[in-house]
Amino acid sequence: MARQADRYSSFSALSERETEGVDYRIRIEDRSSHVAIIAPHGGFIEPATSEIALEIAGRSFSSYCFEGLDANRLHHELHVTSESFDEPIADGLVFKSLIVVAIHGRTDRDDPETTWVGGLDILLRDRIVEALRRDGFAAAARAKGEALAGTSIGNICNRGKWQVGVQLEIPRYMRDVFVADAEKPKRYAAAVRHVIDQFDLALAAG
Repeated sequence: MARQADRYSSFSALSERETEGVDYRIRIEDRSSHVAIIAPHGGFIEPATSEIALEIAGRSFSSYCFEGLDANRLHHELHVTSESFDEPIADGLVFKSLIVVAIHGRTDRDDPETTWVGGLDILLRDRIVEALRRDGFAAAARAKGEALAGTSIGNICNRGKWQVGVQLEIPRYMRDVFVADAEKPKRYAAAVRHVIDQFDLALAAG
């Protein structure tokens, strides 16, 4: 069955009808880093994406999560597509960041284990794919024209200072595995963070 269309076309529209602290919350940790790890559909919107984003961010990278708070609400009720996600705090953090990585959840379709890695930062995208595969996780790069490729210039992952970023689309099956086995998301996050660390160090040296 096809997923229902989003109820709201923007955060502005969402905030007029939904109540912060009741329906949703915003979590931000601005560490004045070059790097922002974000989960724009966190909490119960795309379960486990907040936890994965925060695990990747650790204590060194800035993080942002927009979270649905009601487990009984359907995905489309609080989901604002990445191209239209205009929450001001997220925009502010992303705009000043050089490296932006967005964590999303996707439906399994016929591929329940592969993280689809997209975005306009092609070099970082490909390095993350390689790192995940080395650590035993299925991952594949998504190119322009493919589903969930994250290549729109308006996608929130591509709104940083360099106007490029990376988008990770993790299937529901794998997110459920991560919830059930606490060590696996730590390994997954460490693989992604190691690649970002290398890029961040290059910026610092640069």
